[in-house]
Amino acid sequence: MSAELLSRRKTVAALAATAGCVLAGSSSASAEPDFHGPAQNCTGPSFSATGPNAELYGAEEDYPLPDIVEARRRGDPWEPKYRVGVFTHLDQIYPTRLIERAAAPWKFKCSTAQIYYDFRGSRFSAIDYASRNPVTGLLIAKDDHILFEHYQYARTDHDRFVSQSMVKSIIGLLIGIAIAEGAIKSVDDTPEAYVPGFRGTEYGRTSIRDLLHMSSGVDFGETRDGGRDLNRLWNGMGIASPTTKIGTVNSIVQFNQRIAPAGTRFYYASIEPDVLGMVLQSAVNKSASDYLREKVWEPVGAEADARWLIDAEGIELAHFGFNAVLRDYARLGRLLAHNGAWGGKQIVPAQWMIDATTVRASDTYLLPGRATKKFGYGYLLWLFPGDRRQFAFIGYKGQYVCVDPTSKLVMVQTAVEAPSADDNDETWALWSALVDQFG
Repeated sequence: MSAELLSRRKTVAALAATAGCVLAGSSSASAEPDFHGPAQNCTGPSFSATGPNAELYGAEEDYPLPDIVEARRRGDPWEPKYRVGVFTHLDQIYPTRLIERAAAPWKFKCSTAQIYYDFRGSRFSAIDYASRNPVTGLLIAKDDHILFEHYQYARTDHDRFVSQSMVKSIIGLLIGIAIAEGAIKSVDDTPEAYVPGFRGTEYGRTSIRDLLHMSSGVDFGETRDGGRDLNRLWNGMGIASPTTKIGTVNSIVQFNQRIAPAGTRFYYASIEPDVLGMVLQSAVNKSASDYLREKVWEPVGAEADARWLIDAEGIELAHFGFNAVLRDYARLGRLLAHNGAWGGKQIVPAQWMIDATTVRASDTYLLPGRATKKFGYGYLLWLFPGDRRQFAFIGYKGQYVCVDPTSKLVMVQTAVEAPSADDNDETWALWSALVDQFG
C-alpha cells in the first residue's frame, strides 16, 4: 500500500473510536421515518477501523494482502483474513485497465435521516446493521441525497471496492447502449455475427437476448466439481498465469455442448457475460473500459478512477473484477433509478431499462421465485419479487446495488461475507424497510 493510503488508514483508526454515524442519527425502536434534506450538521461519511469478527478478517495484521503468485493461483474466494485487503486492492494482484474519473465530477448532496428496520422481532438502525454484518461499505441514497454512508474494517471513501459479479450488470448496460447506437443491430442477433471465432459454435449460435438472460442452454457448471469449469475458463484466459493461456475466444468455445434449447431455462453461468463482452468489443471497436468511460463514467460525473481486470490478451473480464468507489457505484444506481437518464440526457435507452427489468409473458421461467428461490432475472439484472419494479446488481459475498425507480432509492453494499442472495434475509429486511420509509 502507498504511504498516503497507510496514513489515511491510521487517521481512520484514530478517529474511529469517537466517530458516530452522522448520517444515520440515533434511531430508536419508536423512531419515525424522517428525511430532512440538506442540514448543517450533515458532515459526510463515517468510518470504523473495526467491524464484526475483525480478527477473522485480518485486523491484527492491518488487513493484509496475500502473496501475489499464490493469490492468482488460488483465485476468489480468498481466505477470510485476506478478503478486506484483496477486495479493495485487486489491482495489486491482477492487471487492470484504468477508467479515468470524469473531468467535472457530479456531487451528491448530504442529508440527515433516521433509518431503521425490523428483523426477527427487534428493531435496528442502519449503524446496527453494519455492526451486525461484515460489510466494508454501506451507502443509502434517495435520488441526489446521500442519507447514510459508513465504512468498516479501516476502509474509506477513497477505496475501490471489487464488484464481484455486479460487473455483469454493467456489461448489460453497455450492450443496451451499443444497440441504441446501431453498433449491435438487435438482441436477436447472435455472437457469431460479430466475433469470427464464435462461428459454428453453440455460444455463437445463441441469441444475445438469451445470453443476457443466462439461458443459453450450453453446458457450463458454475460451481460443479469445485468450480472446475470456471477454473478452466480462468486458466484459458491466462488470468492465473500467462503460461496457461489459450486465448479469450478459445477459452469460451471449449464449452460447446448444448444440454437445453436456448431461451427455456435460467442457469447461472459466468461465461455468458464473457461472450457478450467479446461481442461488445468487436461491435464498438474499443475496449469495454474505454466504452464505459465515454458512454457512462464521464456523463454521470464519476468522482474517482475505476479499474477493470483484464486477461492475458488485454480483454476485460465481463463476469468479475470491476473496482470503483462506493459513491460511483451509487451514481450507477441513480442512473438506473432514472431509467437511464442523467441531467436531462438519456444515457441508457429508457426502453432498454424497461425491457431489462421486465419479464415477458413468454419467459415465465425468469420470474421471481422461478429463476431462483427469491429473485427473477432480466438482462443481467436481478429482479425483486412483488408488483413494484425493483432490481439489483448482485455479487458474491454480499456486493449489492439495489434500485427502486419509483422512489429513486439506491442502496450500495460491499462486504467480505454474506449468505447467498436468496437467503440474505437481514439485508432484504433493510432494503424493504427503506422502500417502505422513503418510497
